[in-house]
Amino acid sequence: MQLKHVLLICLVLIGANTFAQISFEASVSKTKLGVNERLSVEFTMNKDGDNFNPPEFTGFRKVGGPYQSVSQSWINGKSTYKKSYKYFLEPTATGNFTIQQAVIDIEGTTYKTTPIKITVTNAVENPTDGNNASVVADDNIHLVAEVSKTNPYLNEGVTVTYKLYVSPSTSVSNWREIASPKYADFWSQSIDIKQLKVQNGTYQGEQYRYVTLRKTVLYPQKSGKLEIEPLSLSIDVDVPSNRRDIFGGRLFETVKKNVSAGKRIIDVKPLPTEGKPSNFTNAVGKFNFEVTTNKTELEATESLDAVVKISGNGNLSMFNFPELVVPSSLEVFEPQRKERVSTTVNGMRGSVEETYTIIPNYKGKYPISPISFSYFDLETETYKTITSKEIVIDVLSGPENTGNATATGVTSGNNKQAVVTTGTPFRFIKQNANLKPIGDQAFFKSIGFWILLLGPLALIPLAIIFGKKREERANDVRGNRIRKADKLARKYLSDAKKKLGDQKPFYESLERALHNYLKAKLNIQTSEMSKDRIQRLLKERGADEAPSIEYISLLENCEFARYTPSSNTAMQQDYDKASRVISQIDKQM
Repeated sequence: MQLKHVLLICLVLIGANTFAQISFEASVSKTKLGVNERLSVEFTMNKDGDNFNPPEFTGFRKVGGPYQSVSQSWINGKSTYKKSYKYFLEPTATGNFTIQQAVIDIEGTTYKTTPIKITVTNAVENPTDGNNASVVADDNIHLVAEVSKTNPYLNEGVTVTYKLYVSPSTSVSNWREIASPKYADFWSQSIDIKQLKVQNGTYQGEQYRYVTLRKTVLYPQKSGKLEIEPLSLSIDVDVPSNRRDIFGGRLFETVKKNVSAGKRIIDVKPLPTEGKPSNFTNAVGKFNFEVTTNKTELEATESLDAVVKISGNGNLSMFNFPELVVPSSLEVFEPQRKERVSTTVNGMRGSVEETYTIIPNYKGKYPISPISFSYFDLETETYKTITSKEIVIDVLSGPENTGNATATGVTSGNNKQAVVTTGTPFRFIKQNANLKPIGDQAFFKSIGFWILLLGPLALIPLAIIFGKKREERANDVRGNRIRKADKLARKYLSDAKKKLGDQKPFYESLERALHNYLKAKLNIQTSEMSKDRIQRLLKERGADEAPSIEYISLLENCEFARYTPSSNTAMQQDYDKASRVISQIDKQM
């Protein structure tokens, strides 16, 4: 009998514990609001359920939702689950109202939320949420800079990924970059994103859509805390409004928002001094090293190639190569460098090689001494050194090395040979010069004599005038800047024409041409180039409104081309438009 009571108590406790673990709750953004504000209501559960039934929302009009989100995580082997339904409501009148119970079935049991009382007052002067589309946009748009590693070693690759998160209740119709991140203490390489792709993900535990805007690989060039300035965007955000179309559908309101990814701090560790080789030249990563030749047997005066090659993953092309050491009897030319390096989110990968052309002059065997390459291995956090093998070059035929240079590179001074002369030593000197008299016409006091004498004196005033003009031109800082900018504008416009069909280089050259043209004509810097200022200055200088508007649209096209694909036809049209608009503004100004 006692055993039955014990089992019954255990079952009751287990049931009670299971019941306590399941929760279904309602929450609101505020319990008191003005009639011109908006209320968000969220129903949250910690286990998945069926047959969710929301309340009627008496006294409110539903303007958005339900927006469903699900998140699940495992921490220390323990699973947590969250599912929610979110609504946006706007009051229909002032007074006291109640958000009634929502109902759901979870594991065969019906659960209900607790009613929530809401007070709606008269309209407030400054709405803080809900009806304020700007605030709704703030809550639903997030620009995030994700850093792969915040505590790297010096010269270790770090990837920064910029993602724009947008909640399901809003949408983005357009954006442009207003501030680019600066990497003053880093070597940086942007990774091309050919097409923007919308993906589903979570942000702070909530369901969002996101798009990856930019990926950049950074290699810190000094240790300590280094700052990455933020990426900032101007975004057109579409949020639900109070207006409806003729069919009763909800209309969206577009607001402009500036969002920033925020500054990020990278704490860079210096490379350890313990065990650092003397030939270490800041190579960091995982590398292979080898020295090879395309032949080891050849004739004198033939050539061979010796290749020093470093391959792997790391800061390739950012360190010094070890030099090839060869005997002095071999003629060596300056190496030709080849880089086959690609940059991904995992950093630089590929190979860099230097090719030496070597020509032997004498018969014999010539050793190419081993050389060493050292790098810092990030996996083991230790220095490693790789040494190449000795290579012997066998010159099969040719003149014997009887001079000063030997196969081993040692210079000998005992093999001097006497100079043997034959014949008359002055046979090359012409003894009969066949000289002729000048004649009666003397050069002294002739016309040619006076021209040569007085000509340089006459050029002195011209030289003084030319020097003054040149000095005035050199001191004309503003004029020189304008001439230089105008020259650069023509140069980059020509570069853009050569790069038609290659989207990114084309629009980069076109944007440089447009900016340098403004520098030349308006005497302003790139940092001062706002749309309103450009249009105002062009108008003051006599340019018509139409080409000014076209000029602004060209600048915008260059910005949009960074994020959206463009056809060859569109690029040709932008180039023709730029040439025409610059010509028009030139004539009008």
